[in-house]
Amino acid sequence: MEKALPAIPAKRYFTIGEVSDLCGVKPHVLRYWEQEFTQLRPMKRRGNRRYYQHHEVLMIRRIRDLLYDQGFTISGARNKLQELVQVERDKRRAGEVMLEGVEVIEVEDSAFPDFEDSLPPEEREAVSQQLLLVRRELFEIRDLLSTTH
Repeated sequence: MEKALPAIPAKRYFTIGEVSDLCGVKPHVLRYWEQEFTQLRPMKRRGNRRYYQHHEVLMIRRIRDLLYDQGFTISGARNKLQELVQVERDKRRAGEVMLEGVEVIEVEDSAFPDFEDSLPPEEREAVSQQLLLVRRELFEIRDLLSTTH
């Protein structure tokens, strides 16, 4: 019977020990996987201490699933991971939003009054233009971040 992995805390960086606990994989295995999976590149600081980011923890969980649960070899998992990364890149380029690992909270629309309706008519257009600018900047930031992975 498979033990469920713990939730990933909302932190910027994780030590190798924390990632080991979060992913159910020993630290020496994580160091080995760094050599086998080029997508896995934790930041190294003083004394070669590794610091993993949230997306790397998710990737390690995916690698673990491919190897331990789905029975892939290292080579097969490497190829499958490259396929999955390419599919996600293509989706981002097509403008689709990736929500993996994001908790979706459903709320009735009636719980929130329409923002635009609460504004005087003369302010609505200015606020709408500002929101469009913010939206455009957020998309640019997302695109920049997606190219660094």
